[in-house]
Amino acid sequence: MFGDLSLVSLIVSLMIASTPILFAATGELVVEKAGVLNLGVEGMMLIGAISGFAVAVSTGNPIVGFLGAAAGGAIAALIFGVLTQYLLSNQVATGLALTLFGTGVSALMGQPYNGLKPPPSPRLDIPVLSDLPVVGPILFSHDIMLYVSLLLVAAVWYFLYRTRGGLILRAVGEDHNAAHSLGYNVILIRLGAIAFGGACAGVGGAYLSLIRVPQWTQDMTAGVGWIALAIVVFASWKPYRVILGAYLFGGVTVLQLNLQALGVNISAAYLSMTPFIVTIVVLVIMSANRRKTSLNAPAMLGRIFHASH
Repeated sequence: MFGDLSLVSLIVSLMIASTPILFAATGELVVEKAGVLNLGVEGMMLIGAISGFAVAVSTGNPIVGFLGAAAGGAIAALIFGVLTQYLLSNQVATGLALTLFGTGVSALMGQPYNGLKPPPSPRLDIPVLSDLPVVGPILFSHDIMLYVSLLLVAAVWYFLYRTRGGLILRAVGEDHNAAHSLGYNVILIRLGAIAFGGACAGVGGAYLSLIRVPQWTQDMTAGVGWIALAIVVFASWKPYRVILGAYLFGGVTVLQLNLQALGVNISAAYLSMTPFIVTIVVLVIMSANRRKTSLNAPAMLGRIFHASH
């Protein structure tokens, strides 16, 4: 268990387990920065998981599968967007409905794909570097999508804090009425953020069905979407902290799986609860300082925007 090889395998497993969480949390961070609270991450991940799996199996190309997953997640998110931004439905209730919708639709779509295996995903094996002991398998021998998830966080940080578009999006999240008075189309900006968040959640779901498992299983996200939502709060809506949060919770997930494999004399049900218990504890600790949390949260988060005519 504690040998060098086992430790390396543990770290590699941690990185793989964290990647779908990282995709989903990064997308949700952008959505919340725009002032929208979408609790439907779990449903969008499930739709992405089956959409990506179906496209990859049909085309034989996993990269096309991930594109299909992004499209599936974005379409599901835009349903939420139209309901909340145009029809002014409650964001919390609509997000929960999206999770239920995604669970049912993915189960229906996935029936023909039970027991099938997806095509293998490409890996980034760098000659010489990937053969290095310890460092090689940890840094230079992963699937391409794992590196894409890290690049995505860097790109989101750059967009939010170094571009005019990011400044406008953050302005919408802080005071949508002021942004509207300056001539910005608040609803269109928020729909763009919602679609991006859905695409990221869809890709995160497809990572589960195409790489981590890899197969289609009903309800295979098993709460990953809810953990992603908690990580955005844990990260104080800062992109670089999302990586820390995703890898922390991914590590807890891998640890409980390894404890089960080692035959630790604890009920598997208790071990399976571990990631969610840690999530609750972290949120309680974060919520203890409400003033600090409210300072970091976008001021318009969850509030309905209605343009006055």
